[in-house]
Amino acid sequence: MRATSGRTVRDLRRENRTAVLRRLYFDGPMSRFALGPATGLSSGSVSNVVAELAAEGLVEEAGSVDSAGGRPRTLLRIRPGSGCMIGVDVGETRIRIELFDLTLTELARTERPLAVDAAEPHARYEVGVVVGHIRDGIAEVLRTADMDPERLLGVGVGVPGIVTHDEPEGAVVHGQTIDWDAVPLERLLRETGALPATVPYRIDNGARTMGQAELWFGAGRGARSAVFALLGSGVGACVATDPMGPGRALEWGHLTVRVRGRRCRCGALGCLEAYAGAEALVARWREAGGNPPAGAGEETALAALLTAADQAADPTALAVLEETAEYLGAGFSDLINLFQPERILVGGWAGLQLGGSFLDRVRVHARAHALRHPAARVTIGLGTLGPEAVTIGAAILPLADFFARGGRRADPETPEAEQPGTQPAWRTTLRERTVH
Repeated sequence: MRATSGRTVRDLRRENRTAVLRRLYFDGPMSRFALGPATGLSSGSVSNVVAELAAEGLVEEAGSVDSAGGRPRTLLRIRPGSGCMIGVDVGETRIRIELFDLTLTELARTERPLAVDAAEPHARYEVGVVVGHIRDGIAEVLRTADMDPERLLGVGVGVPGIVTHDEPEGAVVHGQTIDWDAVPLERLLRETGALPATVPYRIDNGARTMGQAELWFGAGRGARSAVFALLGSGVGACVATDPMGPGRALEWGHLTVRVRGRRCRCGALGCLEAYAGAEALVARWREAGGNPPAGAGEETALAALLTAADQAADPTALAVLEETAEYLGAGFSDLINLFQPERILVGGWAGLQLGGSFLDRVRVHARAHALRHPAARVTIGLGTLGPEAVTIGAAILPLADFFARGGRRADPETPEAEQPGTQPAWRTTLRERTVH
């Protein structure tokens, strides 16, 4: 049966369920009365959807609130135990795997460092090694939380590089800076047999997943438009113009900021990443006569650079940081002029380590290079979700799919319209959200 707009009745029911679930998730508990104007649905539609969701165990009563001159109104919330997800951050120094409940409260985590070999810098990203770390990490967090994998809504994975989708491979990663050339990561993960075939993998760019997390739960919440800059070993960004949308990944780190400049990891000359990425920042300090700790990883070396600049007032370290701030400011000015965002938010382990005082210097250079009108209307700050933002955003990928399907699992064996009263096998315990 089709509705007059061309959508089927099933489509309309799914959209109504999605609207109610999202509103309860972000703004609940709420009464049926409040859900009407909040979702744009009629009182009858709200009552029908709530009854359906309650019968399926997704929504429950959560007390009551007084009404003006009438009976108290019953409050509703997403039912504790409505789902769990795994988020994976394939970073450039480690792989982080976390198991979350539906409110993105962490249930278990593990990390797998990526060994650094100066002679073979790409060896740490060897595809088989990365896939093995993800497989073992998934098994570990499920075991730690005593979780049946059938209960998962899905696994989200944030990766460096461009992600495309190809049948029958699924998500394919083009990570030029880590020497990944059309790696069929989704197929490789499925072939490990770590999870049942019905559990979906959702793979996306790491800057995009970080942006999604900050947009839903962090410093980007409420913004009409925002750019999220991820500073790690390399540099990436995501631009978002829809509070519920996933944003668009930008290869911002490979914007040319100096013609015939330093060679970037991608092979080109003069990329922003060749000046502002942590790997390049530490290398420039060394070339200028600085003394990074011998054999130290990038995080330790960057911390040593900041200590030298802050505590010892090392003029070499200070000069490198000032030059980096100028390059980043110029890169931010391009984002301001191109997208005119309301906010630019910086995350990633290096961005957070560089911190607010460094960002003050970046702001000065960004406003000096940008057009006055958009520069006067943008705020530049740090993200608030910390180093786990990519992992949280990765876990949001299957959660967003769950909402878009009206609270039904992506299982081809499960009919879309389950009978009222059925209890989905994937429910687990819900906790109060603590990542704000």
